[in-house]
Amino acid sequence: MSMRFILYAAPVLSFLLLGAHFLRDRNWILAAACAVLAILVAWPRAWIPRLLQAALALGAAEWAWTAFMLGQQRMAEGRPWMRMAIILGVVALLTAASIAAVEALRKRKETT
Repeated sequence: MSMRFILYAAPVLSFLLLGAHFLRDRNWILAAACAVLAILVAWPRAWIPRLLQAALALGAAEWAWTAFMLGQQRMAEGRPWMRMAIILGVVALLTAASIAAVEALRKRKETT
C-alpha cells in the first residue's frame, strides 16, 4: 500500500464517518456536505486543502463533543461508557490526524 493512498484514504474515511454520524441524526445537509468534502480531497485547487483542514478540525471537535455528551449520558444512567469513549477518541484522533495528511498532500502537489 503506497503512502499516497494512505494520505488520500485518511481524510476521505474521516469525512465518510462524519457523514454517517450526521445521517444517524438525520442531518441531511451536513451529511451531504461531508460527502462533497470527501470528493474534494482529490480536487486540484489551491484553496481546497485549507477548507478540508478546517472541516476536519471541526469534525474532530464534533467527535470529542459527542464522546463527552454520550459519556455523561451513560454515566448518569449507570451504563458502561469506557469502550464508547475509547472508540470515539480513536475516531477523533483519526480525524485530527487527517489534517496532517491533507497538509502532506498539499506539500506534495506544490513540489510536483
